[in-house]
Amino acid sequence: MLPVQIVATGFHAPERVETAAELAPRIGRSEGWIARRSGVLRRHIADEPVERMAARAAREAIEGAGGAPPDLLIYAATTPRQMIPDTSVFVARELGLDGVTTFTLHATCLSFMPALWTAGSLITAGGYRRVLIVSAEIGSIARNVEEPESASLLGDGAAAAVLERAPAGSPSGMLAMAITTHPAGAELTQLRGGGMARHPLDPGTVTGDYLFSMNGPGVYRMARPRLTAQVAQVLREAGLTATSEVDLVVPHQASGRALATMAEHLGLAPERVVNIIGEYGNCVAASLPMALAHANREGRMKRGDTLMLIGTGAGLAVGTLILRW
Repeated sequence: MLPVQIVATGFHAPERVETAAELAPRIGRSEGWIARRSGVLRRHIADEPVERMAARAAREAIEGAGGAPPDLLIYAATTPRQMIPDTSVFVARELGLDGVTTFTLHATCLSFMPALWTAGSLITAGGYRRVLIVSAEIGSIARNVEEPESASLLGDGAAAAVLERAPAGSPSGMLAMAITTHPAGAELTQLRGGGMARHPLDPGTVTGDYLFSMNGPGVYRMARPRLTAQVAQVLREAGLTATSEVDLVVPHQASGRALATMAEHLGLAPERVVNIIGEYGNCVAASLPMALAHANREGRMKRGDTLMLIGTGAGLAVGTLILRW
C-alpha cells in the first residue's frame, strides 16, 4: 500500500452550456437519439484556453488543501495547449508557480489514474511532499459531426487533486492498481493529427485527421472481458474478495450506456456508481477526476471508505485503481 491520501479536490466546468437539442441538428440526429445513445443531455463548452481551465480547478484543490503550493505539478490530460513547451508549464504560469517540478502524463482517458499512482510513489519515496494533479480537456473542438455517436459524447471540463503522505494511523492509502494496454485496438479510438504521422505541413494531411474518431462497438467488445478480469485481479491484490466491499465506484464517464453496462456486469447498484455523464458528457481524461471531485463536493465519501477508479482509454487501455479515501 502507498501511504498517501487525497487531501482536496477541485472541479471546473465552463459556463457555456450546449444541450442535446442544440447539438441535434448539427449531427443529423434527434434529441431523443442523443439521450438514448450517449446519455448526454448537456455539455459545457470552453471559451478559454486549456491551461486557464486547469488553473481554475487547481486553485480550488490548493485552497482546500490549506493553500500551500505544491512541489510537483502533474498535468494528466490528452489535449495539449501546444506541442512545445509542455502544457504543465503554462498551468504553472497561470498558478504563479516558479521553480516547481512539472510534467505531463498522457495516457488518454486514463491519464489521471497513473498520475495518482506516480504521485503516490514519489511521495512514498520521499521525493516530494505535496503533489498537484490537474486534468483539463477541450474535446468539443475536435467533434466529428459525420460521426454522430462520438460527436454526441464530448464536452469540456477540468478537475484537480492534491496528494500528501497520509498521517500516522490514517486509514488512507492506495491499495492496488493495474493498467494494461492492448495495441490491437490502436485504431479503435483516434485523433490522428498533431504528430509527425499527419503533420499540418504534410500534403496528405486532411481536416478529418484533427477530428476525434471512435469505433464504440469495437471498444466495448475488446474492453469488456479484459476489464472484468482486471477488476478481479486488482480486488485480490487489494485484499478484497468482491465489488460489494467497495463503497463507491468512480468510472471514466465514457457514455451513459457504458456506465449502465459496467454497473450491471460488475453487479453494482447504480447509487454506488458516480454518474455525471448527463450533465457534463465525456470530458476525456478530465472525466474521471471530475467525477471524483463532484462526488467529494457532494460528501459521498469519508475517510476510510474504499473507492474503485475504473475505465478504458484509447490504445486500447483498461485500468483499475483501488484506494482508501
